[in-house]
Amino acid sequence: MALPQREFPNPPPAPIQMARRRPIPWFSGAVIGVSAARFLATSLVGSERWSLYGPAVQAGEWWRLLAYAVEHGGVLHIVMNMSVVYTLGFGLERLLGTWRFAVISLVGCLGSAAFALWFNFDTPTVGASGMIISWAGAMLPIANRATRQSLLIWLVQIAVISFLPFVSWAGHLGGLVFGLPCGLALRAGPRAFPYLAPILVFVAAAAAVAVAAGHPMR
Repeated sequence: MALPQREFPNPPPAPIQMARRRPIPWFSGAVIGVSAARFLATSLVGSERWSLYGPAVQAGEWWRLLAYAVEHGGVLHIVMNMSVVYTLGFGLERLLGTWRFAVISLVGCLGSAAFALWFNFDTPTVGASGMIISWAGAMLPIANRATRQSLLIWLVQIAVISFLPFVSWAGHLGGLVFGLPCGLALRAGPRAFPYLAPILVFVAAAAAVAVAAGHPMR
């Protein structure tokens, strides 16, 4: 007597492993692209109209509060800054997402400008280093112990460099000071950051505008 055949379901197909596409760091790439284009244009024209210069900002050129970050003073200056944008900025933007990274960059840029204007109102300031240091400041509250130690060592090196001639220690300090609250906002969670981001941007912008507008005219 033949036994009835049992029906077994067909085995499931083997899972197809697909490589996850890494997010494109649009903002970091734009910083490098605009900085390089601006450096080339500045080299050909021979002017630094985008520098952060207190009297010019006070006279109504408020765009300098942001534009100075993509203006650089020489080949070594731009190479050093853009190398950090590539090594630190690309990875952090992929981790956080472009819009969060852009918010931190905006806050850091404005905060750095506020400090630079407060301490060196009459001295032209250029470069993305203040914004870059704000990224490190934002990473400190959310990084693990090993990463935090590496960041602190790097920041100590930056502190030493900041006191060299023609380096804006105030701009560097401002980037760090305004980057830290961004990190605390990230640590508060993904739901809290969208509500805290406008406050951070407003405070940084208000600080920069208040310093520029409130400085006694000469």
